[in-house]
Amino acid sequence: MRTSLVIVSFAVAVFVTCLAHAAGQTLEARRAELNRLLADEWEYTLRTQPEFATQVGDNRYNDRLSDFSDKAIADDLEHTRQALERFEAIDVTGFPEQEKLNCELMIRGLREGIDGARFKDYEMPATQFGGIHLGYASLAFDSPFRNVKDYEDYLSRLHQIPRVLDEAMGHMRDGLRDHLMPPKYLLEKVSSQAQGIADDSLDKSPFTNPLQKFPDSVSQADRTRLRGAIEAAVRNEVAPAYAKFAKFVRDDYAPHGRLDPGEWALPDGEARYRFAVRHQTTTDFTPDQIHQLGVKSVAEIETQMLALAKAQGFSDLKSFNEHIRLDPNLHAKSGQQLFDLYSHYRDQMYTKLPELFGRLPKNKLDVVKMEDFRAASAPPADYSIGAGDGSRPGRINVNEYAPEKRLLLNVEAIAYHEGVPGHHLQFSIAQELTGLPPFRKFSLDLNAYTEGWAFYSERLGKEVGFYQDPYSEYGRLQNEIWRAVRWVVDTGVHSQHWTRQQMVDYFHEHTAMDDENINTEVDRYIAWPAQALSYKMGQTKILELRARAQKELGAKFDIRTFHDAVLDQGPLPLDLLEAKIDGWIAAQKITGPK
Repeated sequence: MRTSLVIVSFAVAVFVTCLAHAAGQTLEARRAELNRLLADEWEYTLRTQPEFATQVGDNRYNDRLSDFSDKAIADDLEHTRQALERFEAIDVTGFPEQEKLNCELMIRGLREGIDGARFKDYEMPATQFGGIHLGYASLAFDSPFRNVKDYEDYLSRLHQIPRVLDEAMGHMRDGLRDHLMPPKYLLEKVSSQAQGIADDSLDKSPFTNPLQKFPDSVSQADRTRLRGAIEAAVRNEVAPAYAKFAKFVRDDYAPHGRLDPGEWALPDGEARYRFAVRHQTTTDFTPDQIHQLGVKSVAEIETQMLALAKAQGFSDLKSFNEHIRLDPNLHAKSGQQLFDLYSHYRDQMYTKLPELFGRLPKNKLDVVKMEDFRAASAPPADYSIGAGDGSRPGRINVNEYAPEKRLLLNVEAIAYHEGVPGHHLQFSIAQELTGLPPFRKFSLDLNAYTEGWAFYSERLGKEVGFYQDPYSEYGRLQNEIWRAVRWVVDTGVHSQHWTRQQMVDYFHEHTAMDDENINTEVDRYIAWPAQALSYKMGQTKILELRARAQKELGAKFDIRTFHDAVLDQGPLPLDLLEAKIDGWIAAQKITGPK
């Protein structure tokens, strides 16, 4: 899934201030006060993170961009400290279970936000995978354009882009002082990306995309006026700001980038990575434990892959993988071919969803071409979340860059992962839930759950009769081993001092992945430590819970009600998901499926 610029830590995204339980308050009064303060703090979140508000479908702040100044960051941290103090003082005795869970989730998130603040990640805002320069170049793709006000709001945001890039450069200078530097070779990619955006002609710039087609509600006079104003802002403000940013990175920043790729090379590197592992996996597994789990999992999956390779007439995996890498018929011929395949797999899976789920999302799923400015450093496809009110569909963004270098065999599995029954179904259902506070419905930073669900969903295609082509089934297994390899190489580079070449070599040794994807992957892990660990960690837990439910419920087990139970409370840390499903199993033993 594509990560929005403004999706920062779970705690920062929800900043909740709650009042302590006053003596003599009734249960009803305490609950009412908690719910009122939750609503107030959600408003605070939307107001101080306007891009996030736009992303979830609240358009009241569409004319603003976030404040990334030193004062704003300090104020947010102080807000978090005060929120935690007040929140921990709440007496939840007698509260319904869901409200107790709200409290527990908030306390965990706020504590994590405070614990992570010492690492000053905001001093490294520029990466080739999800840097600030890429996030703002996506503004037009995540904003509504239904009327004149939407265009005027967007224009207001364009005027503010020089300010946010200047604030980012200020933090990067502080990072240089504090020795918080991304790898030099990745920063060189950042400079090229930013310069490319600056150099785009007006008709090709991502910032002028809304001018390609106006809605009928915008008059011709307004179209002429808005076109002139937006083009002037891009030409005279946005493009120069991007050029300035690119020059700063190229001349003043990248030359000082670190030479070792692993996070261990940063100040407090070991603690920094352990924190990232705990945050991304929502577990207490150590990097060494995850590394060994990865090595074991790779061997287990290779056994399944070898059986399929032998069925295709190959004696070993090495020869079969080499055949896959070299056979042009197993690579895309064009970007359009990739686009059409993702559309096909989306459509065919929609027909099978009623067999797997009792509840289906209302929001639609589009398949679109990925933005050119980020495609070269992006995965084969990713997902952009739709608006909570359904006004903006979710999107599978198909990477059409260098199609002839991209394998076709794993497209089917990725389509199910990014679309349905993966990210789109899970996020859309969460947004449509009633009875949960917004911070839970729109929680986007519990990757062990969200990415774990999407990875689990790849298997569901097989359960409903897909992956009929043996190469597509091998592609599904390639995706399985890909996520197991991630356990090995992510911990390898950030904890065991692996080089980038060791990461590449391990991929080549154990997968048939194309070079384009391998290079993108290893650079992603280097830029975003521990995130890649979340996929298999979450999938493993969901499979474990499903097996437990099947064993304990026997004939009472219904796959649709199990899936609904996993999804009906929004994203959860894995331990709380386990507790939730254990409670569901106990209830099913008594009542059975509805």
